[in-house]
Amino acid sequence: MEELVTLRNYIEAEQYDQALALVAELEEMSKEDKLNKIYSYGIILLIHLIKQQAEGRSLRSWEVSIYSAATEIRRVNRRRKSEEHYANPEELAEIFTEAFETAIRKAALEAFEGQYSDQALREMVDADQVIAQALEWVAAKD
Repeated sequence: MEELVTLRNYIEAEQYDQALALVAELEEMSKEDKLNKIYSYGIILLIHLIKQQAEGRSLRSWEVSIYSAATEIRRVNRRRKSEEHYANPEELAEIFTEAFETAIRKAALEAFEGQYSDQALREMVDADQVIAQALEWVAAKD
């Protein structure tokens, strides 16, 4: 809220360079917030895809979580007033790659009833394939 008051003051004082700089900063903050949400939903998506691949099976609850996380990523990633996205497919792949380590650690607690370490679980799955699946889910339309 403080930034909006500052922006108003810059405009009223006709300090347009400072106002535009602040607008750029606000846009960057907004984008960073969206990317953080995508990262968080990406972890959820990856956890269940990892469990599916490792265990060679799927539960309805996993499928619902996969669907829900992918839907939320699509929703958060879409800019409201245009057809653009905050993160393009390459950036999504980078986000999922970064999220994979956290996802594998969390999946290790759940897959096979937690009997394998995250390192052992990592050896059971193909990270590139899991990330490709995540990208497919996000690219899919409902």
